[in-house]
Amino acid sequence: MKHFFFSLLLLVGICLPAIAQSADDADSLALHHHEQGEQFHRHMMLSDVVVTGITGETKLRNSPVPVSVLTRRQLQATASTNIIDAIAREPGVAQITTGSGISKPVIRGLSYNRIVTVNDGIRQEGQQWGDEHGIEIDAQSVNQVQVLKGPASLMYGSDALAGVLVLNSEPTMPEGTMRASATTEYQSNNGLFDYSLALGGHKSGAVWALRWSQKLAHAYQNRYDGYVLGSQFRERALSGLVGMNGRWGHTHLRLSWFNLMPGIVEGERDDQGRFVMPAHEEHEDHADAHEEHEEEPVETATDSQLKTYGMHLPFQQVNHFKATLDNAFRLGEGNLKAVVAYQRNRREEFEESHDEACLNFLLHTVNYNLLYSLPHDAWRFNAGVNGMWQKSLNEGDEFLIPAYTLFDVGAFATANVQLGRWNVSGGVRFDNRSIDSKALEERFLPLNRSFNGFTQSIGAVCELAHHTHLRLNAARGFRTPNLSELCSNGEHEGTLRYEIGNGQLKSEYSTQLDAGIDFSSDFVHAQASAFVNWIDHFIFSHRISAQEALSLSGVNVEPTDDDYYHYTQGDARLWGLELSLDLHPVERLHFLNAFSYVNAMLLHQPADSKYLPLTPAPRWTSELSYDLILNGRTLNNMFVKLGMECNLRQNHYFAAYDTETATPSYTLFSAQIGTDVLGRNGRTVASIYLTGDNLFDRAYQNHLSRLKYADVNERTGRRGVFNMGRNITLKVVIPVELQLR
Repeated sequence: MKHFFFSLLLLVGICLPAIAQSADDADSLALHHHEQGEQFHRHMMLSDVVVTGITGETKLRNSPVPVSVLTRRQLQATASTNIIDAIAREPGVAQITTGSGISKPVIRGLSYNRIVTVNDGIRQEGQQWGDEHGIEIDAQSVNQVQVLKGPASLMYGSDALAGVLVLNSEPTMPEGTMRASATTEYQSNNGLFDYSLALGGHKSGAVWALRWSQKLAHAYQNRYDGYVLGSQFRERALSGLVGMNGRWGHTHLRLSWFNLMPGIVEGERDDQGRFVMPAHEEHEDHADAHEEHEEEPVETATDSQLKTYGMHLPFQQVNHFKATLDNAFRLGEGNLKAVVAYQRNRREEFEESHDEACLNFLLHTVNYNLLYSLPHDAWRFNAGVNGMWQKSLNEGDEFLIPAYTLFDVGAFATANVQLGRWNVSGGVRFDNRSIDSKALEERFLPLNRSFNGFTQSIGAVCELAHHTHLRLNAARGFRTPNLSELCSNGEHEGTLRYEIGNGQLKSEYSTQLDAGIDFSSDFVHAQASAFVNWIDHFIFSHRISAQEALSLSGVNVEPTDDDYYHYTQGDARLWGLELSLDLHPVERLHFLNAFSYVNAMLLHQPADSKYLPLTPAPRWTSELSYDLILNGRTLNNMFVKLGMECNLRQNHYFAAYDTETATPSYTLFSAQIGTDVLGRNGRTVASIYLTGDNLFDRAYQNHLSRLKYADVNERTGRRGVFNMGRNITLKVVIPVELQLR
């Protein structure tokens, strides 16, 4: 029935395909408080924002699917430990965490390779198949975030099954301008200290920019665990831009380097509930103990070891280099955009030595994207080709996945038309992805597979009345299985489990229907969105017994004390909704409430295995803010804010084989005060934010925390490691602007 309904919509889409009109000048997206100090009304100002929609660039008000937009000022005011942590507060968005340093995005209950992250115009590729693999992007370099909720395979091909995170870097400076900025932050719970220095300019068409960022954090703490051994991390990032702007278009070269060193939380404790770590002995002694299958000697972690900013075993190191050549040219009445990029990701894991990595993955990626856009009266037409080439190598002594090469290519066409009150958009795309993995002794068998995908989308926005819009969309998306799902065979310190792939997996296909309505006025903004998503051949892992693992045909599985997990498939259905209500009865007061819910089920399954793993709990957030000072001479845009986040009990979990357990409800409270400090000339010389999160120091476990399943604390009987306790954050941003002559 769903395929018949989608085919009917597609038939209409062939006649009325669409992509919305884009703005000519990205610098017009000045989404800050009004210079005169008037109340910042986010929804009204965002109506003309250009977003990268499912069928290409479109104005936000014309997007048929929900798109959340976070501005630089909102990101600056948010206390977070990484860029995904800052985004995860949006309705319909969550995060899978491994401590405070590693976060993976979740959109409407889907994550991992079902979400594409786009930065500098190309998809970020950093071996995101891993549970403990985060996003290798400096949060300070992000100027704006766009969250697309729903299949976006038309623009991005395989993997954009759940949606897309578009992280836009800072725009180039206006002609004749040079700007500098300094940002620093301190967080009390884990001693996090970071700073970022940036400089950019634009003179006679030449543009340049440079940014350096650094972040340090020791172990975080909570009331039940104290300081959590292995949760410290370090982060460094360097990025730069050189290029030319002109009436003909632009050409920009962006270079970036990102380094992350996170500890690994193993959760092992003594009978008194204190964390333990490997004893300080010679590497050879450890090797001998391993050869004889004896337990490695351990010692209780001291206070100095728990609160160190240094790294102790085990830990990871990630280096990500990216070079992007971004070109845009005006060709007649149309525009041609050509982007090519190279990414080099090295991920190392150190278990027995600080100098020699046991796991050492090296991933090379070349991305390419060619897009032509042609406006014509009420129509706008786009066509393009994009894809990537990858080569992954194993350069360590231990292995989780085999070395492989991958080639991906896709061609698409989309269009847009304005028909009275209706804005209709849609398109089609075809993809081909080939994967060739190498054999390795008896560990991995060779694999050579090719996957094809044909996807479509059709959507419409109707202006029912002034400031009232109805949004409808139907989209078909697909995702090929990744190498971890196809071929993994190994024990991983970071995942606390042994994973076994399945070389017979098929591609996932999704059919999603979206419907929503929003209303804006001078005193209220309300949004309601609902969706249903059918996924054929949904891929997931589940726990199996050691006997089952050792008897799998074609796989040489090693004995281990960790749990075994095996990949399999089934048909899934997800449905959910997001509701938001922003009330501002008086000029300075805002009362924002948002609720999000997703129900994710495997079809035709028994009760203990009918819910998808890693489904976010229903969440209600509430925020009350008041502007204390507007149009001040020394202080301006001064506000105070009180917040609440209530995560309801999650009873929908994958219970088979004790893969998951229920998670109790919890409520967190926060408070914030912020202000701009003005100089004699009336310009902002500093912005200051003081934030308190988890004010009542609630001990809790988020349902998507991977540390929830660490070992049992024998002293308390509680399983796993809990999330961060009370945290106070102070952030200062200092901007400087100069005129170039």
